[in-house]
Amino acid sequence: MDPAVVDADLAAVERDGYVILENLLRPEECERIRQNVTPLLSKTGRNTFEGERTQRVYSVLNKTRACDRLVDHPRVLALLDRLFLPNYLLSQLQVININPGETAQLLHPDDAIYPVPRPRPPLGAATIWAIDAFTNDNGATVILPGSHRWDADRRPTDHDTRLMAVMPPGSCVFFIGTLWHGGGANHSDHARLAITAQYCEPWLRPQEAFTLSTKRDTVHAVSEDIRRMLGYSIHPPFIGMVDGMHPKRLLHA
Repeated sequence: MDPAVVDADLAAVERDGYVILENLLRPEECERIRQNVTPLLSKTGRNTFEGERTQRVYSVLNKTRACDRLVDHPRVLALLDRLFLPNYLLSQLQVININPGETAQLLHPDDAIYPVPRPRPPLGAATIWAIDAFTNDNGATVILPGSHRWDADRRPTDHDTRLMAVMPPGSCVFFIGTLWHGGGANHSDHARLAITAQYCEPWLRPQEAFTLSTKRDTVHAVSEDIRRMLGYSIHPPFIGMVDGMHPKRLLHA
């Protein structure tokens, strides 16, 4: 990646808590993703946070290779390399399809799951990739610029600026885990398909236990970057070891 591009992306993230990276995927790539993930969509969410009219697919890597490029896209990894320690981890990968009539998701910061007082540096980051265009009407992600700097007692109010992450297909919004955000309401007549990948520092426990949930054949099939982010890596001196050895040794046993 051009260092000047990464510098500009990072400056936006540090200032606003997010940056929209437009047109990273070609239309044919978006269509390939759609064709591969649409058959996986089934049940809607179990609660209002998941979305009662929202379909989600977990363990995506075990089900299709179509989303790999989103997980290890160079523009995203370049930002993560600047934000986190080496061998940061993939925390979660999901397909999210917001159907017509869905209400807005509760606003939240992703890394509130970690009980570390704010304000503080982010412990994680996320991308939400638009496979369909994100519009003001179809459930585009709601973001609160600058909320990544709030302390632990601060909550969103009606006076806070709220923006919709409006973007064309093939784009993504990248934001750090301390930013308040949420899925928007879908007032349109069409579903809004997206893929989200979340990441965390290498010394934290990811949301999904990928070393348990990811099949061995899948681990062999993905890129070296994804393999590392699944947990087949070491945070020095020995976090992530297996029987005193590097976890990649398991792949060759």
